[in-house]
Amino acid sequence: MLNRVALVTGGSRGIGRATALALCRAGFEIVVASPELEKNEEVAAEIRSCSGRALTLDLDLANLESVKTAFGTALRECGRIDVLVNNAGITRDALAMRMKPEDWDLVIRINLSGVFFATQQVLPRMLKERWGRIINVASVVGRSGNPGQANYVSSKAGVIGLTKCLAQEVGSRNITVNAVAPGFIETDMTAKLSPEVKAKMAEKIPLGRFGRPEDVAAAVKFLASEDAAYITGQCIDVNGGMYM
Repeated sequence: MLNRVALVTGGSRGIGRATALALCRAGFEIVVASPELEKNEEVAAEIRSCSGRALTLDLDLANLESVKTAFGTALRECGRIDVLVNNAGITRDALAMRMKPEDWDLVIRINLSGVFFATQQVLPRMLKERWGRIINVASVVGRSGNPGQANYVSSKAGVIGLTKCLAQEVGSRNITVNAVAPGFIETDMTAKLSPEVKAKMAEKIPLGRFGRPEDVAAAVKFLASEDAAYITGQCIDVNGGMYM
């Protein structure tokens, strides 16, 4: 069987890094794509140390030309992209009445429009090959809402809706489109929280702890596998039970 190629946006850290390494161990060739060039190379070095093949790309999802250039390079260098993991995302939190227009626009542009335009780049080849996996990283707050995050919540709710739409459009070509919605995960985003806030949040989680990036990566790896061939249009919650 040929080695399939997986491209992970935001693959330089956190959930993206854990996902890139999990897919490498599952036999995928990996494209690590983010604007953090040094960190991209660090992840690629980890992949290569496990005898995996890795390519790194400078990808700015806020810039459509950057998206087209990066994916063009990946397709030229690797020949194809079989699995796209739309993981990259940012936050710019504020109460709705105080949210700056530029913070609304940037979060929507990267977290939602970025997912759409990245997906557009891989669909023609997937449709031709009649095989593909598109896995979008959403968020528990895209289901539940969260005060102070109108832009982020809207972007992640949009990702879930986009997932269901795309699944219906491309399912006949053996392309599955699914989402994973993490809860509170130990990443750079949550590292900024005080111990008191973390403890209060953990009280709301039936499993009593924050998740690890590897917990989310395991769900992504499953959705990328042949074991998930009959699953599409779904959003898998990885949140320790905090939202059911």
